[in-house]
Amino acid sequence: MTERKDELAANLAKVEERIAAACAAAGRAREEVTLIVVTKTYPASDVRALAELGVRHVAENRDQDAAPKAAACADLPLTWHFVGQLQTNKVRSVVGYAGLVQSVDRSRLVTALSKEAVRAGRELGCLVQVAFDAGADGRGERGGVAPDQVGELAGLVASSPGLRLDGLMTVAPLTGEYAGRQQAAFERLMDVATDLRRAHPAANMVSAGMSADLEQAVAAGATHVRVGTAVLGVRPRLG
Repeated sequence: MTERKDELAANLAKVEERIAAACAAAGRAREEVTLIVVTKTYPASDVRALAELGVRHVAENRDQDAAPKAAACADLPLTWHFVGQLQTNKVRSVVGYAGLVQSVDRSRLVTALSKEAVRAGRELGCLVQVAFDAGADGRGERGGVAPDQVGELAGLVASSPGLRLDGLMTVAPLTGEYAGRQQAAFERLMDVATDLRRAHPAANMVSAGMSADLEQAVAAGATHVRVGTAVLGVRPRLG
């Protein structure tokens, strides 16, 4: 093992302990929660090491970084999740490697994703991103739609060729009534998810929680947690 792989293995073990403990505290089976490692800003060599350590789900938020990394790791048994705000001009590239897009938050994006998924002859998993800090325009500071807009957008995803509605995603908000109240935000997300499943029973994926608040997400009922820093280390500041 290289020194970096040793470091990643130790960090993964700590995160695994946290998830297992959170599941136990919530009375949930460990198998109910899937770890997605957010590999943004880190090299393909780290992704390869993570795959060797058993990681099967990785996430990226910028296509210009993700596309070459995914190509370099195309031989690995990985599912790539796109979690950043996605511009329509990047959709063709993202559909080429991503198994799921977790940040679906507008109808124009759904239309673009559907067109490219059909062109590529594949089915793309989609999560509607929910924003609990949505302003008057119905959109959140870091993307997403207000809870009362989820049903309409989810229905569009579900009816679009090439797309599969898998569930919901959120990022704990920094502003608004849920700022600093991650657990409350995640519990509200679960309420929205319950409503969604009444119309779309198979849309049972709930992606919430990151390095700092994965315990609260697991307690609320999240099925997937997105962890970057706790596995890969603190990212260097850009600029």
